[in-house]
Amino acid sequence: MSLAVISGLKAVALIILNRLALGVVTLFAVSVLIFAAVNILPGDFAQAILGQGATEEAVEAIREDLGLNKNAIVRYADWLGGILKGDFGVSFAQANFSSFAGEDASKGGIGSVAAQLEPRFKNTLFLAGVAAIIAVPLSLVLGIMAALYRNSVFDRFVNISTLTSISSPEFFLAYVLILFLSVLNPLLPSLSNIYVEMTFADRLHKTLLPALTLTLVVMAHMMRMTRAAIINLLASPYIEMARLKGIKPARVIVFHALPNALAPIINVIALNLAYLVTGVVVVEVVFVYPGIGQLFVDSVKIRDIPVVQACCLVFAAAYILLNLTADIFSILSNPRLRHPK
Repeated sequence: MSLAVISGLKAVALIILNRLALGVVTLFAVSVLIFAAVNILPGDFAQAILGQGATEEAVEAIREDLGLNKNAIVRYADWLGGILKGDFGVSFAQANFSSFAGEDASKGGIGSVAAQLEPRFKNTLFLAGVAAIIAVPLSLVLGIMAALYRNSVFDRFVNISTLTSISSPEFFLAYVLILFLSVLNPLLPSLSNIYVEMTFADRLHKTLLPALTLTLVVMAHMMRMTRAAIINLLASPYIEMARLKGIKPARVIVFHALPNALAPIINVIALNLAYLVTGVVVVEVVFVYPGIGQLFVDSVKIRDIPVVQACCLVFAAAYILLNLTADIFSILSNPRLRHPK
């Protein structure tokens, strides 16, 4: 292996390590913000669970059992230390039931936050995966065709459709799909009440409608970025040379322009994949989908602080991880980013 290749590999490894270190620091800063934001919310869980007629002694007893009477810095240190060990804590809403059942919730019992998060997060990943499988290839194909037939009727129709989907709120798109695909034409169920024992086909059938909603939301950004990146390269000298050689326009775009447009396309795809994981709250609530977004909303309602913090941290970690993945793939696909001046 030549010295130039070894030097290039070292440069790429150093850049990747720098990105990973930056991601860890960012996640730590986000964890501080999450803890501070959640704990300054108004209300008191102990007071809420006992009601307005509760005595001060009873409220203080529950606060002591849950550790709410500790200093904020101590509580954050305990929470962060538990996360580093894989323990997200005990759900406030489930704590009493766990104690009555004689279970240690911190070790994966009924009240364990991790035990609640695991199946919900798998459901959210399944929903995001189905949406990504539909959205990514479709957006790439539409973007390439829009660039190939630029300023045509097809190009204008695709642009108008994507602008409409971008401008429409998620809940509006969800209700429109429910109207046309569940009410007027009962093809798909309007409620996505999935569970563990379901077959893959049944799970996919019930997940398809929320997945289509997410597809309409994210596909527009990826399609427009693909179109813009390719059109931006069509005036390049090497593209002009390929055209002068008589190469077909479709081949010029797919084999010459697209590989050099991968960096911005990868970035926008990764950002939208991150949105599929972190931005599913509204869609999951509309379709009553048992994912982490629905768990987050339910926990906010009852002020279940450990679950809310864990959901926010999972969202942040997924977003940061996918952004790091986008950076790494962009660096690998673009030599100019591997050797910055």
